[in-house]
Amino acid sequence: MERPSITILFLIFLFLLLQSKESLSASNFLIGLGSYDITGPAADVNMMGYANMEQIASGVHFRLRARSFIVAEPQGNRIVFVNLDACMASQLVAIKLLEKLKARYGDLYTEKNVAISGIHTHAGPGGYLQYVVYIVTSLGFVRQSFDALVDGIEHSIIQAHENLRPGSISINNGELLDAGINRSPSAYLNNPAVERGKYKYNIDKEMTLIKFVDEKWGPIGSFNWLPTHGTSMSRTNSLISGDNKGAAARFMEDWFEQNGSVKNVGSFPSNESRTSRIPRRVSSLFSNLNDEGKNLMELAAKFKSSQGQAATKYLSVSRRVRNGLSQAYTSRFVSAFCQSNCGDVSPNTLGAFCMDTGLPCDFNQSTCNGKNELCYGRGPGYPDEFESTRIIGERQFQKAVELFSRATEKLDGKVGYQHAYVNFSNLEVSIPLAGGGNEVVKTCPAAMGFAFAAGTTDGPGAFDFKQGDDKGNAFWMLVRDFLKAPNKEQIACQSPKPILLDTGEMKEPYDWAPSVLPVQILRIGQLVILCVPAEFTTMAGRRLRDAVKTVLTSGGNKEFDNNVHIVIAGLTNTYSQYVTTFEEYQVQRYEGASTLYGPHTLSAYIQEFKKLAAALIYPQTIQPGPPPPDLLDKQISFLTPVVLDSTPPSVKFGDVKDDVPQNSTFKRGDMVSATFWSASPRNDLMTEGTFALVEFLKDQKTWISAYDDDDFCLRFKWSRPAQLSAQSYATIEWRIPVLAVSGVYRITHFGAAKPLFGSIQYFTGSSSAFVVA
Repeated sequence: MERPSITILFLIFLFLLLQSKESLSASNFLIGLGSYDITGPAADVNMMGYANMEQIASGVHFRLRARSFIVAEPQGNRIVFVNLDACMASQLVAIKLLEKLKARYGDLYTEKNVAISGIHTHAGPGGYLQYVVYIVTSLGFVRQSFDALVDGIEHSIIQAHENLRPGSISINNGELLDAGINRSPSAYLNNPAVERGKYKYNIDKEMTLIKFVDEKWGPIGSFNWLPTHGTSMSRTNSLISGDNKGAAARFMEDWFEQNGSVKNVGSFPSNESRTSRIPRRVSSLFSNLNDEGKNLMELAAKFKSSQGQAATKYLSVSRRVRNGLSQAYTSRFVSAFCQSNCGDVSPNTLGAFCMDTGLPCDFNQSTCNGKNELCYGRGPGYPDEFESTRIIGERQFQKAVELFSRATEKLDGKVGYQHAYVNFSNLEVSIPLAGGGNEVVKTCPAAMGFAFAAGTTDGPGAFDFKQGDDKGNAFWMLVRDFLKAPNKEQIACQSPKPILLDTGEMKEPYDWAPSVLPVQILRIGQLVILCVPAEFTTMAGRRLRDAVKTVLTSGGNKEFDNNVHIVIAGLTNTYSQYVTTFEEYQVQRYEGASTLYGPHTLSAYIQEFKKLAAALIYPQTIQPGPPPPDLLDKQISFLTPVVLDSTPPSVKFGDVKDDVPQNSTFKRGDMVSATFWSASPRNDLMTEGTFALVEFLKDQKTWISAYDDDDFCLRFKWSRPAQLSAQSYATIEWRIPVLAVSGVYRITHFGAAKPLFGSIQYFTGSSSAFVVA
């Protein structure tokens, strides 16, 4: 063999050098993604969002997750963004998470470059915020809810950190017309006509999506922002659910998994495949299945329901199934559907109607014959809330797939961040006057108005409260004064809001509402993320984005050159309810009554974010501001612990109480269910595990997992025969997907029981086998 010539060696070297440069230019960031279970307690805990004390968790619709991305310059700044399948972020969760990150990574991740945003589902366990007004309905602080969030977020960030690799990020945006409507149009109409005329719609309908592409493995995930409330699931739902955004995330992760190859990611999902995937763990085993010549009914008859068995090994089986799943595909593709300025945006797109007459509710006050209790918004799947959740989730998922498949604009430039703590309870704000000059006004200590108690068309309140109430009434003012009477200065500052709860000045047994809030900007190239600790209304969000854009693109700055994408990440880092425009505040609908710091709250945010934006591009020092309090040691809980689980005589945990119908054949679309003697789900949260499993019979002898309680088609419902009973049931319902493969199946339940003395005992049980044909 002849030795290669010097010329050939030089050409090879030059080719490799060019390839290396091309690779470096394409992968100007380090990117890493992570995902982890944050479901929390699925029993006895009040859900966060509707403030309905009767809405107590009793099962799982599908599991909740924390999804994180890290973007870093190879030798410079880095940022972390966490999207939670939770109602909102929590200041206390953020404080304790950052303590854990500091212990693990030093000063690499701090409050400055870590953002934690909630999707605003109203179907997750509550009790994890630190201020009194947000944990009253959950009977105080719930340690299990809190720990599930802190630990899950930490695990997702660890995954993202350990997955950091060279990669690129593309951005795309487009209109999604049918995922929300304005639920307070009368307040929106109070904004200036000239301003409203600049916009085609009374809500923001643009989705902005970023696509993460690993240099070696190709697409590994996407995050997008679109405003719509997480209220497709109603105030009476008791199953833990990520609502429409959580559903959309699962649909997109499943869609990518089904594609199976980076080459196929441009293919658009068909109507059949969108929400009823065949999991890879099952579909790969069906190639040898041939129903011809087999009597599936006879085969199913051989497998009667199994008796409940108590053994630790069954817990390990449930966890191994789930862990195998999540490690197999979430490390490959993570999709998050993030919340934006959703303050007045409802997913109940059919509108609001009176439950008694079927007529539209009153336009200005959302009442029916003067009462708010009967005025409800209707989702596109009305009266089925699960169907509404699926439809709104699917619409977001479809748009995300379209944007993902066509994303070509690369993010390029610096990674940066700015952060400050600001006391919003008495902040001076300079407001420009129409005739020139400025007026100095102030924000107020937090307070909630009478219309807050009226609720919204997504979840009406009770008694005689109404949206649009700018007067209040004498009886409820007496009740208010018993708790804390506002002084004249506070009444004047909050005007025209009639104060129902003076939360900012209520300090017993500890703070009722936050005063110090975090404001934060993250930057990835030409993408700027405004992290706000509240729900901004449509017009409030538009004004904030415009103000920041003006700072970033003016004054001779060439860094953005008008090519800047600005998104609002709502409910981030802590929670302080709503932010309306000054004009919307005057109307005092629910959102205005829930704007805590008075009529100039939005102007205060704009002022502070303009400072952050200037510091992001010009050498300026931002004062860190006063740190928020850590109130963990002051938390009080009245939620009773699990004392004992029991079963009737001669019955074991996991035994089948109500089996699937014998000798029955089911078809796709049917609902199959089985009920088991069970125990409290609070004994073990089955984190990265499952309470429910649908198994498929392979080769007439081996049961393999097909669907678990993280699948949209499977529901785990838990109940007691009486309120204080130590006995309980678990009902598992499986809506057979349209792509389910014919064969023999069974339903299996995993659980953990607490004896009066001794350690937790794990158990399992399975239904009789049945046929899907």
